[in-house]
Amino acid sequence: MGQNGRMSVKTSYDYDPIAEGYTAENETSLVNAYYERPAMLELAGDVTGRRILDAGCGAGPLFAELRERGAVVTGVDASAGMLELARRRLGADADLRVVDLAGPLPFPDDTFDDVVASLVLHYLEDWGPTLAEIRRVLKPGGRLLVSVDHPFVITLMQQAAGEKPKYFEVRNRTEEWVMGGQTTTLSFWDRPLHAMTEAFTAAGFRISVISEPPAVPEAREVFPEEFRDRPGLRFLSFLFFVLEAG
Repeated sequence: MGQNGRMSVKTSYDYDPIAEGYTAENETSLVNAYYERPAMLELAGDVTGRRILDAGCGAGPLFAELRERGAVVTGVDASAGMLELARRRLGADADLRVVDLAGPLPFPDDTFDDVVASLVLHYLEDWGPTLAEIRRVLKPGGRLLVSVDHPFVITLMQQAAGEKPKYFEVRNRTEEWVMGGQTTTLSFWDRPLHAMTEAFTAAGFRISVISEPPAVPEAREVFPEEFRDRPGLRFLSFLFFVLEAG
């Protein structure tokens, strides 16, 4: 049984074996530290006094940044190992809970001003129940900020590998990740852009932003080889949304 007596839902993504290694990578990598996380913070804007749910908080880097900017943050993640690292980072008083986003959220209706779902929805086969729960715990007019694997990137990568991806279908992809000397297998669910937007609107959200942002300027100095042949700081990696609860 999960929290509040709810039945737990077995997740298809197990970060526990690679928690330490992934966290170390996340702290300094181009796509996380110089691209995805700054983009999410830019989209969030002024969060002073806002109550925010960090859905899929991992080891808490985004949680820490939002809290530093004056937000009141609650973090949930399916990985107890990642939450242990988050506790070390954030302190004993941080509101952190083991919750699988495929199941119910242990919060009353209209609890949060914002929900941030950073690189987590692409682990879920069915977005409907998760988005319905997020919509339930958001206050009317609240925001859901999402980052996911860019659907065009996955398709291009599969084509480059000689595969024939079926872009317009929701399809499963597994990857073996080795980090910190430990290995785990992660299961992703790739979906076309129209499937994403249809899921958002079906759950009662209005799409206010779809973003393909640049990396921060410092990225060029830290990763000169990555940008040697790029005229700017934009590259295909993740896709970002800001959604408003109707």
